[in-house]
Amino acid sequence: MMEGQFLSSEENARYERQIPLASVGEEGQQKLKRSSVLVIGAGGLGSPVLLYLAAAGVGHLGIVDDDVVSLGNLNRQILYGADDLGKPKAACAVARLRALNPHCEVTCYTERLVAANAEKLISQYDLLVDATDNLPTRYLIDEVCGKLSVPFVYGSVSENSGHVAYFPCDGGTSYSDLFPYTPAVEQFEGSRLVLGAHVGMVGSMQAMVALKALLGHPVLAHTLMTIDTDAMNFMKIRV
Repeated sequence: MMEGQFLSSEENARYERQIPLASVGEEGQQKLKRSSVLVIGAGGLGSPVLLYLAAAGVGHLGIVDDDVVSLGNLNRQILYGADDLGKPKAACAVARLRALNPHCEVTCYTERLVAANAEKLISQYDLLVDATDNLPTRYLIDEVCGKLSVPFVYGSVSENSGHVAYFPCDGGTSYSDLFPYTPAVEQFEGSRLVLGAHVGMVGSMQAMVALKALLGHPVLAHTLMTIDTDAMNFMKIRV
């Protein structure tokens, strides 16, 4: 976390609707500006996460994604447009986020998070957001964040269901405690059927949980939020 950063008059005007909130204030806005967040995955979940964190004034965002934009992405991956087809998602996301908020530093890593680079990448950030759709990567995130004591926000979607949770990596329940690893994880393929608005809802909730954590008001710590958008049911489970 960078020290000694103050808000310019342009930033005060940009954030005039959130600074007066009791949960933010000028001190909180400066805290966001000093914060850094690594987002793993710049797809359906990562798109609203990155857009809302940049818009809120998080000072440094890192994006890890090795995929390119395809036509089938555009129903839910709102960072991208038709002009981005065939281009690296992480690089396109950087351009979009810098245009949205030039006060936000954005770093892209056009690579997959793997055991060989995970500690180096994750150790540079205050908080991680898991916006992946890959179970082996999710267990790697859990392992490395636990080792480095880097808190992370978990989110997942499958058709009409979704999950959101915050793991502060404080020695309490971890992701692998909640969902114990089995060899079947390596062959797991989730459903590819989903409405874009459903993914956007889960990603927006992840962004809110991340902002609350950065501001020092964590929510959903050791708590699994389950979402059923078919019936619009929400339930919190203490874990």
